[in-house]
Amino acid sequence: MWFVTGFSLLVGYLIGSFPSGYLAGRVAGIDVRAVGSGNIGATNILRLLGKGYGYSVFFLDAFKGFAAVRIAYFLASRLPESREKAIYFATTAAVACIVGHAFPIWLRFKGGKGVATSAGAIFGLTPVAAFVVLIVWIVVFETSRYVSVASIAAAIALPLTVAGLLFAGAMQGMFLFYVTLALAVLVVWRHRSNFARLRAGTEQRFSRK
Repeated sequence: MWFVTGFSLLVGYLIGSFPSGYLAGRVAGIDVRAVGSGNIGATNILRLLGKGYGYSVFFLDAFKGFAAVRIAYFLASRLPESREKAIYFATTAAVACIVGHAFPIWLRFKGGKGVATSAGAIFGLTPVAAFVVLIVWIVVFETSRYVSVASIAAAIALPLTVAGLLFAGAMQGMFLFYVTLALAVLVVWRHRSNFARLRAGTEQRFSRK
């Protein structure tokens, strides 16, 4: 049991800490930490390097979360002592992966905000909740044209969606709710600089070109 827990935490963190955005910037010849918002996430990459780089980084960051969840679930479900609690180990890997993305050891613990990685992890854990959160993100973004606002709204919608699924009997166990609540708090906290720019009226809005 302790082996599976340690494996989930370690593998989740190492997968999450893979700095997709930073490496994309290096391929393009720039350090993305020194330009734009200074963030290594897909939004900053999209603004700086265009759709090709931006969408690739978003996919890789999301895939990190999905891969961490599925690897942990695969291992736990095949060991007799952990099979019945495989979802808990998968959730542990999801949290570790998102923490790894936000605080990667390779970049002195200064990483992205965890939105894409959270989306991939949630898709691996509960596709229904991931779909609902995606719809929230799209609606808010199309209305406001702010990625930050859409991401914050989606983060808040996540634990609410999981709570609704639990209430409806579509899911069981409160563990995932508490985890998604913690993830929502982390994502919102990582957007505190965006709150400051929104209040100051300097937050960059995507145009409808």
